[in-house]
Amino acid sequence: MAFTLPELPYAHDALAPYMSKETLEFHHDKHHQAYVTNGNNLLKGTEFEDKSVEEVVVGSFGKNAALFNNAGQHYNHIHFWKWMKPNGGGKPPASIAKAIDESFGSYDKFTEAFIQAGTTQFGSGWAWLTVKDGKLEVSKTANGENPLVHGAQPILGVDVWEHSYYIDFRNRRPDYLKAFVENLINWEHVEEMHAAAVK
Repeated sequence: MAFTLPELPYAHDALAPYMSKETLEFHHDKHHQAYVTNGNNLLKGTEFEDKSVEEVVVGSFGKNAALFNNAGQHYNHIHFWKWMKPNGGGKPPASIAKAIDESFGSYDKFTEAFIQAGTTQFGSGWAWLTVKDGKLEVSKTANGENPLVHGAQPILGVDVWEHSYYIDFRNRRPDYLKAFVENLINWEHVEEMHAAAVK
């Protein structure tokens, strides 16, 4: 199935000042579009042409690096836009809050671990909240890699490639991550993905 660029679920300026209109114009309209275009070109003539993006990501891992990188970033960004919303962040809804408390001890300990993962990811990559073996875990991956290839289901991810934050925060990645957690997370989407992952 050909990759297509999803529409943003909000206006380009809706996440300001934590993520500016200019950042979203570059990040969504140009960077994500490039992953879609390159991914579609790389899909042609392969065994993955009729597969879902998740199947392409898992199937191409370790076999076709160029396709994997573009498919991985496409998957990551499909959800990244949904993992944010205007006036987001703050304490999560009860069901996901309970799971966070059970896995990390408290919401504050989770946010500390999540921000730490994003801050310490050297170079480009992502920090994640995943479900693995029924439990929540925080992890990080390099470049376009994601937890699907490690047997985990991502339910929240934050992009720490520089194009995600440099216009707004310059080199202050920890400030960007703090702003993401406190002001941007769409906990309803996280909750939906969590419910699906623990079925």
